[in-house]
Amino acid sequence: MKLVTILMLTALPLYCYAGIGCGILDNVVNLTIDPDVNVTGYINQVQDFLPGEETEKAFTLMKECFLHQGKETLEKVKDFQQAIYSSFWCAQY
Repeated sequence: MKLVTILMLTALPLYCYAGIGCGILDNVVNLTIDPDVNVTGYINQVQDFLPGEETEKAFTLMKECFLHQGKETLEKVKDFQQAIYSSFWCAQY
């Protein structure tokens, strides 16, 4: 799961660089990390980004993995997210 997390967060600057909007992606990442959002609520809020059943299953598994993480791990993910948003590539947007 840590590899998936790292890959997902590493892709953030590429999305920012492409100009599709860090705001939308930021909201999705925050929903994914938030331990107070359950899987059903998460899927309902990101439904616009799910083109099919396989993608929905992947998002469900990812959210379930984040729900099983400790507070320390989630805080580190948030710190990593902020480091990416403060990077040179996202600072332009």
